Amino acid sequence: MNDPRRDLFRNANFRWLIGGGALSMLGDQFTLLALPWLVMGLSRDPLVLGTVLALGSLPRALFILVGGALVDRYSPRRVLMLTKWINVGLLGLLAGLTVTGSITLWGVYALTLAIGLATAFSYPAGSAILPQAVPAALIQPANGVLMGARQLVMLLGPVLAGLLVSSGSEPALQGHGLALAFGFDALSFAVSAWTLSKVTTAPRETPADQAMLGAIAESLRSCWQDHELRALFLYFAAIAFFVGGPIQVALPVLAAERLPGGAAALGVMLAAHGLGALAGMAVSGLRPQWRLSTLGGTVLLIDSIAGAVFLLFGHVHATWQGALLLLPLGALGGFVQVAVYSWLQRRIPPEMLGRSMALFMFIVMGLAPLASAAAGAALRVLDVTQLFTAAAVCLLGVVALGALFTPIRRIDYLETAAG
Repeated sequence: MNDPRRDLFRNANFRWLIGGGALSMLGDQFTLLALPWLVMGLSRDPLVLGTVLALGSLPRALFILVGGALVDRYSPRRVLMLTKWINVGLLGLLAGLTVTGSITLWGVYALTLAIGLATAFSYPAGSAILPQAVPAALIQPANGVLMGARQLVMLLGPVLAGLLVSSGSEPALQGHGLALAFGFDALSFAVSAWTLSKVTTAPRETPADQAMLGAIAESLRSCWQDHELRALFLYFAAIAFFVGGPIQVALPVLAAERLPGGAAALGVMLAAHGLGALAGMAVSGLRPQWRLSTLGGTVLLIDSIAGAVFLLFGHVHATWQGALLLLPLGALGGFVQVAVYSWLQRRIPPEMLGRSMALFMFIVMGLAPLASAAAGAALRVLDVTQLFTAAAVCLLGVVALGALFTPIRRIDYLETAAG
C-alpha cells in the first residue's frame, strides 16, 4: 500500500501549491493584524474599525457565487492567478501610501473593499484548482496538509506580524512596520503567483457559454437535485449556526465573567482550539483510512461527540478546563473539515466545482454573522451556562434529524469525481 505522504510530496504540482500557498497564507496574517492597527491610528472610533472590517467581508459574501461562475467559465488557475496579481497591486499601493504617510481613512475604505472583492474570486478558485492539479487519491491528503498549514500559519503568523508592527515605539517607526507588513503580503502574493505558474492542470470540459445568472441558477439546481449534496449543505449550515455563535460570542463572555486573566485566558483557550484543529486536519489528511464505513456516519458520530463536549462548556470555571475541552473539539472539527471538503471536490463535476464550492462557502460564511448576532441576543435572556446547554441540545437535535430523516448517514467515500 502506497504511503500518501510520500506520493503527495513527490507530486510536483502539490509542491508548487503548498510552497506558494503557505507563503501567501502567512502574508495574509500580516495584513489581518496590520489593517486594524492602521485604522486605529487614523481613528479611535470603534465604529470606523467595524465598518472597515465589514467592508472586507461584505464583497466576499455578495460576489462569491459570481466568482464561482467565473472560475467554472475561465478555469480556476486563470482566475486565481489574476486575483494574486491584483492583490500585489492593491497591497503594494497600501504599503506605499502608509510608509509615506499619505494614507487616509477613505483610502483604507477603498483598498479594503477592493481586497475583499478579490477574495470573492480567489476563494472558489483556490477550492476548485486542487482536483485538477493532483490525482483523486491524493485529494484528501493534500487538503489535510494545506488546511493544516493554514492552521499553523494562523497560530504563528499573528505573533510574527505583531513583532514586526511593534518593532518601534515611536509612531513613525510603527508606520514603517505597518508598511513592511503590507509589503510582505504583496511580496507573498507575487511569489505565490510565480509558483502557481509552475502548476499544470488537467484538461476539462469547457462549459457552455451562458449568462452569469443562468450559470449560478444552474449550479443551485444541480446541488438541490443531488439529494446527498443538498442534505449535506443544509446539515452543515445548521451545524455552523449552533457551533459558530457560541464559540465567537459566548466564549469571550465566559472568559470575561468567570476566568482569571480574562483576555489571556481566552487566548489560551483559542490557541488550544487551533492546535486541536491542526492535529485533526493532519490526521484526516495523512490517515484517511481512519474512518467508519461511510463518511456520513463518521460526520454524525463526530458531531454527536462535539455536542456532548458542548454540554460541559457552561460548567467551565478554570482556563485549563476550557482548553481541555476546546482541544478535542478543534481536532474533531479539523478532521471533519478535511474529509467533507475532499468529498465535495470528488463528488462535484469539474465543470461545476467553482460554483458549487462557492455556494458551500457562501452558506457557511454567510451564517457566521447571523449566528453571532443570535448568540448575542440570546445572552440577554440566558446566562453562559444556559446558552451552551441550549446550543448543545440543538446541535444534538440536528445530528438526530440528519441521521433519521436525511441520506447523510449513507454518504460514502469517493475516489473520483462524479460526472
